[in-house]
Amino acid sequence: MAVTMTPPAESRVRDFLANRGKGVGLRLGVKTSGCSGLAYVLEFVDELNPDDEVFEQNGVNVIVDAKSLVYLDGTELDFVKEGLNEGFEFNNPNVDGECGCGESFSV
Repeated sequence: MAVTMTPPAESRVRDFLANRGKGVGLRLGVKTSGCSGLAYVLEFVDELNPDDEVFEQNGVNVIVDAKSLVYLDGTELDFVKEGLNEGFEFNNPNVDGECGCGESFSV
């Protein structure tokens, strides 16, 4: 089981944590939401929970709780800039379908 990051995502998470001044990493999770059933959640982590899995890559940690890992195993976190827009993208091999607006997915 693994969650990975592209170099641009690593750099962005590293910058966010440095600007924040604290934190052990970035949590990637899922919640029930949207028209397709699940949505991604990103948040900073200051303390690990007992059921957290930590995926370290070049000194940057992505933390995933055990329940979310079932849906996120194999996911690659990327950071993309397109014109004036920028943000994280999720390359998740478990996704069966996405809603039309791209805010939620199903597995």
